[in-house]
Amino acid sequence: MRFIFCLSLFSVAFINAEGPDWAQEAIWYQIFPERFFNGDTANDPTVESLVGTWPWDIQTAWQVSPWTSDWYKFQPWEKKNGQDFRYQFQIRRYGGDIQGVIDKLDYLSTLGVNAIYFNPVFDSPSSHKYGAAYYHHIDRHFGPDPARDWQIIQSENHEDPTTWVWTNADLLFLELIQKAHEKNIKIIIDGVFNHVGLTFWAFQDIIKNRKQSPYYDWFVIEGSSLRDAGHANEFQDLPSLFADEFGKMKYKGWVADLPSFRQDEFGPIEPVRNHLHNVIKRWMDPNGDGDPSDGVDGWRLDVAERVSIKFWDLFGKWVKDINPEAYITGEVWWEDWWNNKQFNASPWVQHGRFDAIMNYRFGDAMFKFFIDEKNQISVTELENLLDGVISDYGFEKTLILQNMLGSHDMERLASAVVNPDRWIDHGNNTWHNREFDIRKPNARERLIQKTIITFQFMFPGAPLIYYGDEVGMWGGDDPDCRKPMLWSELDYDSEKAHFCDELDDCSGSRPIDKVTVDDNLFNHYQNLINLRKKHIALTQGNYKLVYSNDKSGIFAFERFTENERILAIFNGSTISTEIISDIFPNNKNNWNQILGDNSNILNGKDVQIFIFN
Repeated sequence: MRFIFCLSLFSVAFINAEGPDWAQEAIWYQIFPERFFNGDTANDPTVESLVGTWPWDIQTAWQVSPWTSDWYKFQPWEKKNGQDFRYQFQIRRYGGDIQGVIDKLDYLSTLGVNAIYFNPVFDSPSSHKYGAAYYHHIDRHFGPDPARDWQIIQSENHEDPTTWVWTNADLLFLELIQKAHEKNIKIIIDGVFNHVGLTFWAFQDIIKNRKQSPYYDWFVIEGSSLRDAGHANEFQDLPSLFADEFGKMKYKGWVADLPSFRQDEFGPIEPVRNHLHNVIKRWMDPNGDGDPSDGVDGWRLDVAERVSIKFWDLFGKWVKDINPEAYITGEVWWEDWWNNKQFNASPWVQHGRFDAIMNYRFGDAMFKFFIDEKNQISVTELENLLDGVISDYGFEKTLILQNMLGSHDMERLASAVVNPDRWIDHGNNTWHNREFDIRKPNARERLIQKTIITFQFMFPGAPLIYYGDEVGMWGGDDPDCRKPMLWSELDYDSEKAHFCDELDDCSGSRPIDKVTVDDNLFNHYQNLINLRKKHIALTQGNYKLVYSNDKSGIFAFERFTENERILAIFNGSTISTEIISDIFPNNKNNWNQILGDNSNILNGKDVQIFIFN
């Protein structure tokens, strides 16, 4: 690792870089596998594959949902079950799979992506896969032969890794890793180690054998003499689907269908830790030859703050012992959701634990400055928020943080722009808020979106693209942020249905929105990615604020190395402003514009980028 001279808004300091060098150049792309692309319709989920996840009851008329259908429109089988949209989206499946990702690797390369973050891929009956049944297997319906894979899984002793066999889905995932690496694309996967699903193999043994199960102490079950000192999740009733003659069983769960592991001071208790260690080795060095090049390149860790930090010390050692260049990033998000207070996650990026965190604080700052209207923060307040990120994590860490503008857990950027003055990730969909505007952004709102994206690519940190944002997808918070990916070769129904259309107590209306790829937005992403790849100042360069003005709304900063200087000027106000010469170090005539309108006037919510000649 190298040392850099960091000149920013803070005092001059030498900071030791931590984390893999490749992470500074990363263009992250987040894939929600079930909704990315259906590459193999023969492996599509069946109604039986939904058993074990909410809402529990099986709809015999159930069918795989059409990929290109109007999002809020009920299919004939959905109308028959008489339930509302909240129920319907939980049982919808669209058939996205690993073959679909392989088929679209060329697309990702064309866009310029060089790092993929997968939402969970492990076997699970849910669409989101955050309730694993088996950590050591890829979901059966992501692979080519679900029935055969199930037979293979049942032949194993899941506690004994010497009995583990590679299923067809596993092998296809390893093929994906190989093909991605050939295109110089890194892959990290979601590790959900706080909780599992009701179909998790050890929990199923408890359901069958109760206290006689050797895994009974892996979880916190009512009536046990042992208790968990960690997050005080509510005790949940085992659904009647799994009840036996002894009745229901209460267990501590993240939510109703996600039992939480029992923890001691070192995180999940020792037998669970041993199992997780074997899982990590399996996916990071699949053939066990000591060469990690055939395995995943790192991990994203779900609800990391809910697991003892001492476990992450162990985890970091396990991972780096296998691959010192692996990347570890964590979801450390809400310290106080009710009061919109995010964590200072610096303890999690110290002492070899995580290399980075998902930088939701960056997204929050962008929303407050560029999107909010009544509650818009000032330039000085934006400066303070960004200062806080760099100060808390250190500049070298900031360079490899995943700078977020959207994810599977929050409204898409396009819909956030349409709905200003709302806290990020606070019920921003029609399920929670009947006034949430579900329409497609207009031309002016798209411009704001492009400006925010430009800031994301100019500011220190690794930009993360949530699948579909690059082609103009929109949608509120979960589930509306999880629509099937928009592909140019498919013909989509226009969106005209409303969330309220099937409800007796609500009458909704909306404009008819044509669902097509936004080529202009895609090209904008491509241009920004090309700029980052061409100019090392944008990936490894230092950062310095050069101008800020609360009255005009101008915020300008410089990214620079010894040989390169790039100046980014943003107008957060709605009023066009003359770009004064004071903004330009060493005279405006020495700067060549590389992005934006070639004018002395900077329009409201717009940006211009310059490079020093």
